Amino acid sequence: MAWLRVLARLSRPSSKFPFSPPPPSFSTAAASFPATQPPSPVAGYIAGLGPTVQARRSRAWWCWIWWAGCRLMKSIDTNIYDVVCVSTEESHGVHPTACFNLRRNPRVSFRCGAHWSDSACISHAPGSYFFLARCAALDPESHTVHCETVTDGTISLEPWKFQVSYDKLVIALGAEASTFGINGVKEHATFLREVHHAQEIRRKLLLNLMLSDVPGISEEEKRRLLHCVVIGGGPTGVEFSGELSDFIISDVHERYTHVKEYIHVTLIEANEILSSFDVRLRQYATKQLTKSGVRLVRGVVKDVQPENIILNDGTKVPYGLLVWSTGVGPSQFTRSLELPKSPGGRIGVDEWLRVPSIQDTFAIGDCSGFLESTQKTVLPALAQVAERQGKYLARLLNQIGKAGGGYANQAKNIDFGDQFVYKHLGSMATVGRYKALVDLRQSKEAKGLSLAGFVSWFIWRSAYLTRVVSWRNRFYVAINWLTTLVFGRDISRI
Repeated sequence: MAWLRVLARLSRPSSKFPFSPPPPSFSTAAASFPATQPPSPVAGYIAGLGPTVQARRSRAWWCWIWWAGCRLMKSIDTNIYDVVCVSTEESHGVHPTACFNLRRNPRVSFRCGAHWSDSACISHAPGSYFFLARCAALDPESHTVHCETVTDGTISLEPWKFQVSYDKLVIALGAEASTFGINGVKEHATFLREVHHAQEIRRKLLLNLMLSDVPGISEEEKRRLLHCVVIGGGPTGVEFSGELSDFIISDVHERYTHVKEYIHVTLIEANEILSSFDVRLRQYATKQLTKSGVRLVRGVVKDVQPENIILNDGTKVPYGLLVWSTGVGPSQFTRSLELPKSPGGRIGVDEWLRVPSIQDTFAIGDCSGFLESTQKTVLPALAQVAERQGKYLARLLNQIGKAGGGYANQAKNIDFGDQFVYKHLGSMATVGRYKALVDLRQSKEAKGLSLAGFVSWFIWRSAYLTRVVSWRNRFYVAINWLTTLVFGRDISRI
């Protein structure tokens, strides 16, 4: 099909905006800008993208990791803004089932999240950039962000430091897994947040399967190696446990017959699983997980050791694979920013998602929360919250730009219009074996439609497919699901 790719490339316009002004100059050395000189670089930092000038589009800049920044990129008007995106990951988006939905090409499965090249505002628009880097510091006075490049851990390169000036700053840093200060979690547990976490889980599980088949391994050691423990009974933990159990029943039992009696899954939760769902749905989930072979344990983790978990009642639980999914909290960089904070330590925002203490700065997604002065509750760290915020802020920034407020310090007297209002559309979770839960209530106290079973699973899969950013990746996901259904999963260790 090479001819088809060539035809598609030739039929694609060279630029989405053929009459756009040329992009601002950028170099790795101290850049020279003809109209406006950038602020003097901080010691150790190279002057990168300098301030914009009136003859060019204003520059929207953001730290992007998760759903909020991705949705913002999809709707931002690049006729108004040059977009600069800085992130430590070139793609985002990993579902709990990603570890086990692999076929013959594992890269396809892990690549089915949102990649920066899928966004037209980066890949097509002139003057827009994606930088694989992390934010080191923020200087609101000079409208400048200080960045450092990131590299793989296997490459010993000194980080390259540079500066980027902005007109509008959007902070969409996401969050990090909460460990609650429990000893040993970061050292021995695997989180389920990003693509490399799913890859690590897959490699470790398959390695344990191979090691347990080696002659001379005691039965006790086999049971430990093949004991998969999941901490956290929220939607992520439940979905992962259900999919892992499916993987064991459908694939492991057929190909590792010598050790199939030793492998099992335990889900540990301090309270009830899926506490935000309807009671009837929680009972259904408990029944389905138990039927699939998942052992449910109620307890609180006190300590995590290299081969054992210690619960608060003194129970010692041996494990070979430990997956930690107990919620999220503000990242270290979010906590370090000298900005007003909402309850819980997130960046405080007003009703328009602005950081009120500094000009031209917004925060969306899991890293942000309403200030107490707004008298609004902090929204949960959900993908649909982040996506709705990204869509709202893109519309707001486009509105500001069209009103002449796109440049730095030019939006003070512009009416921002309607405030951001979040309406919960419901919750969904799969529990394995082609079963899922759909809870369409707007709150725990409200009444509404709730479904469980195969129909719910079909609704869940359809909704998930629509959330994939590009049509190319939707096609990848659909084909991956189909081949997994027909041929089973690839359990080779890559």
